[in-house]
Order: sequence, then C-alpha cells, then structure tokens
Amino acid sequence: MIVEIIPCLNDNYSYVIREEGVNTISIVDPSEFEACDKVINKYKKLDFILNTHHHADHVGANLELKKKYNSKILGSNLDKDRIPGIDIYLKENQKQNIGNLEFEVIFVPGHTKGHIVFFFSKEKIAFTGDTLFSLGCGRVFEGTHEEMFNSLNKIKNLPPDTKIYCGHEYTKSNLDFCLAYDSKNTFLKEKEIYIQEKLNSNQPTIPSTLDQEIKTNIFLRCNVPEIKHALGLKDSSEVQVFSKLRDLKDAF
Repeated sequence: MIVEIIPCLNDNYSYVIREEGVNTISIVDPSEFEACDKVINKYKKLDFILNTHHHADHVGANLELKKKYNSKILGSNLDKDRIPGIDIYLKENQKQNIGNLEFEVIFVPGHTKGHIVFFFSKEKIAFTGDTLFSLGCGRVFEGTHEEMFNSLNKIKNLPPDTKIYCGHEYTKSNLDFCLAYDSKNTFLKEKEIYIQEKLNSNQPTIPSTLDQEIKTNIFLRCNVPEIKHALGLKDSSEVQVFSKLRDLKDAF
C-alpha cells in the first residue's frame, strides 16, 4: 500500500492509495478536481473514492472524478444524502475491501454527525479526516464536545505505531496552541524542530504517528495534571478539560 499526498485548495490534503501488484487506485477526500486528477491521470484509472465526511472541501471533486473514471464512492450511511455520488454506504465497525486492501470503519461523530475514519489495520494507517489532526482536532460543528472527546479516544486506542493521515495542514497553528498550555512538554519541543524543518523545505508535516500524537497533541492529553493546572481545572473531568481546550482553540 503506497500513499501519495496531494495538496489541495489552501491547506487541504487528499490522498491517493495505490495497491501494489493488482494496481487498485483509490483516493481519500478529493477536494479539488484538477489537483487530484493530475496525480490520478498517470494511473489512467480510479477505482474508489473514500470520503471521511460530507464537507465540500473533502468531496468537491467526487462527481467529476466519478464521471471520468467510473469510480465507486464510499462514505458513511449517515451521509447518504450529503455525499455527492455515493454508491457504497458504510457502517460503524464494518470491514470493507478496496481491491485486496481491507479497512475498518471507525465512527467518529463530533465534527459532523456522520464522520468516519478509514483504518487499515494490516498496514497500520488511518485516514482521520477532520477528527484528529497533527497536534489538534477538528471543530465541533454537528455533535457535542463529549462526542468528539469519545471519538478521539477511539482513535487513541489504535496501535501506537499507526500512521495518521489527516485532512489539513494545520500543524503549525496547532503547535502554537499546544505550546501555550503544555509548554514544559519535551516531546512537543522536539516536535517543534521537526515541524519547522518540514515547513522550511515546503514539505507536508503529515503523516504523524499515533504515538507522537499521544505524547504531544494536547487534545489527547486531557488527563495530564500539568495541563489541568494550566487551565485552572485541576479537579475537572477529562471531558471538561477537552471542552475548555476546544473553546480556547476556537478563539485562538
């Protein structure tokens, strides 16, 4: 399984998945037709389109790509009326093949009601859309803070060496926020150097790994006493800490 990153729009990422041997070609969250088609066209085919959620900056190229390549579009059954051109409806914990590659559907409401993660367990790769970012998480638009917190914990329980491919290049702004409330985190300071090197050379900061995120992403560290203290919430629950962090990030 080879993953190719396609920068789209201002800060979106779409991902081409190529299965070696049988050469099945898929794409995750194609937001922009021209940018995506430029990469796909070299393979002369596109078998599957995988959508994590219905937002336009993740499904914008669905119909044009489907028309050109006769692709099958996969998304949450809860988004069957909101994902353009959807063919295959996916449910929580369902296992689905694209060619010989198998992924598990992880239902992660919060950002949207029907958001899902595509987890390829054999390859230890997760496409997390706008739920988990590098050093951040998505805004809560259609769910509750508690739903988003629980969704992040589902991802947090995946194998630590899982590679995280998310929907946006938000890492630098997320880093600045994490440093503001977790300033003594040595792992975070090491990550800062790595991020700056990547950005200075115009390279994506993605993928991250789940292990790195657990050590550095403040939204996965709501149980850490130092963070609770920094927020003035030392006796609060993890959900309350998460809710406070999400509100602060919205205004950051």
